[in-house]
Amino acid sequence: MPNDRPIRVAVIGAGAFGKNHARVYHELQKAGDAVELVGIVDTDSARANALATQFGTRSFSSLSELLQTGGVDAASVAVPTTLHLPVAKAAMQAGLDVLIEKPIATTLAEADDLVRTARETGRVAQVGHLERFNPAVRATYPLITHPMFFEVHRLSVFGPRALDVDVVLDLMIHDLDIVLSFVDSPIREIRAVGLPILSPKVDIANVRIEFESGCVANLTASRVSTERVRKLRFFQPRQYVSVDYTRQDLLVFSVSQQAGAEALARMQNTGTGPLSGAAILAGAGITMSKPQIIPAEPLKAELQSFLDAVRARTKPVVSLVEGRAALQVALDVLQHIEEHGRRVGLSQLSSVPDR
Repeated sequence: MPNDRPIRVAVIGAGAFGKNHARVYHELQKAGDAVELVGIVDTDSARANALATQFGTRSFSSLSELLQTGGVDAASVAVPTTLHLPVAKAAMQAGLDVLIEKPIATTLAEADDLVRTARETGRVAQVGHLERFNPAVRATYPLITHPMFFEVHRLSVFGPRALDVDVVLDLMIHDLDIVLSFVDSPIREIRAVGLPILSPKVDIANVRIEFESGCVANLTASRVSTERVRKLRFFQPRQYVSVDYTRQDLLVFSVSQQAGAEALARMQNTGTGPLSGAAILAGAGITMSKPQIIPAEPLKAELQSFLDAVRARTKPVVSLVEGRAALQVALDVLQHIEEHGRRVGLSQLSSVPDR
């Protein structure tokens, strides 16, 4: 496309996710970014019309109707996961670049079809793993050396959204993607347990993943909590890193090996009594730092990154291959949950999605 005109983008799916995509594209357009929101697509005409009116664009009842206008370059695919393959595939075959909301698809076969279609058509295709664009997460990547233990919690209050999928594909997949991007190692073993509580699907799950590197990740996801928690913590040699997704906060505790040994010898020799937490940290050679983070809306950063990749024809931050990898681990987790349920006699567990 010519570099002197805005990227013409549409949003396919006018639900909660689609509404947010439309809002951000509209805000970017108003702010003078090189993007133009040219349409909202949804089979529910009333919903599409309402969203189009809100953001000053046109509504369409189908992708084919949108394509007939000939005035679109890219699209956010925010339809239900079961429709990701037919919608995104048709869009790419029609020459559109796509951002597909997470998870990439419902099965690995569908994900492979999307990967193949993107390759054959030469389209830019990105998966909407939003937390990759959280400023706190982005600030963590340069700190990674040799992570050995993760403790991750993603808890939500129960609500009617996304009850067509289990908590692993709904919530935990965010953290699976982040941990996979932090740990450059194949998985050795997965152990998992999960339970349906208020829906027919698994509502709470705990997973232990061991990597070939020796790293262990412990992840808990729940949509039946009394509070909302989004935290990731990990340890690596002489360092502890804590990420709060919601607050976009990052804390780093580092220890000097030499200073720590000297401080321990000092305390042993002098018989030092009880000390304050700060004094213990300082005396043990432990320093705490809080890297400066500029708050930003992850979705806005995600869509800007997608538009940059579209214009430059470069690989997106979260490729379809990476989206497939996160899906594969999520499906493996569900398989282990089902096996655990059978082993302990939890026959009420819903069946695992096809792979």
